[in-house]
Amino acid sequence: MSNLQHAAAMLANPPSFVDLRQFARDKNQGIAVVTAAGEDRFLSSRRVLDWAPGGPVTAGVIALEAGQGSVSSLPADEFILVTEGSLTLSQPGATLTLAPGQSAVIQQGAAFAWSAQGPVSLIFTRYNHSQPGTGAIVPIQAGPELKPSGTPSLDLLTTPMPSCRNFTDYVSADGEFMCGTWDSTPYARRPLFYRHYELMYLLEGSVDFVDETGRSGTFAEGDIFLVEQGASCTWDSRENVTKVYVIYRPK
Repeated sequence: MSNLQHAAAMLANPPSFVDLRQFARDKNQGIAVVTAAGEDRFLSSRRVLDWAPGGPVTAGVIALEAGQGSVSSLPADEFILVTEGSLTLSQPGATLTLAPGQSAVIQQGAAFAWSAQGPVSLIFTRYNHSQPGTGAIVPIQAGPELKPSGTPSLDLLTTPMPSCRNFTDYVSADGEFMCGTWDSTPYARRPLFYRHYELMYLLEGSVDFVDETGRSGTFAEGDIFLVEQGASCTWDSRENVTKVYVIYRPK
């Protein structure tokens, strides 16, 4: 699809929120990634959201059959979240096994081997503008110690100010791509314009969203979804919410 066609599609379907579990299940959605012949399956067995090419972020699903492989150098920083099966990632002196609901960031330039005992499904978000790092694999901690963080803008809130906390596991060298865990007491707000992309994996609670077209959606514990850059969405949570987040926010 050309850039002009993408622009027309955005006018017809403005940015909104995307249910990534549903996307993973429906193999008719998205675009299959085309890679060079002989590319490792970790890089080639992918289907991505149909966004304009050349953007800062790519998101989609990786589907691996049982087996193993190796990546000599990951092209960009990448967050991965296991939704099915178990994936083991190995580097010299370090091994990380991810079960369903567990996640990690693999830095640009990382070399690693992987193995899967059975079919594995991963949701991923790639930061295409990342810079070479240490090549490490950074696990997203389960149950980290959260500290007080910023709250929604007062002019958007329609309920009392919530109490919010955060822990950041990873920040890219340019500070524009970050991953971690956040929680909040209940609150509701008017539509927020998302100048950023944000993937959310709900660990606790539920949230209702309504976008600028009136499309609504409710996401609860275990759901994985993404709010697209340029979307305008409300937020309404009537119970405490905890989430793993992946954000690209341009400076």
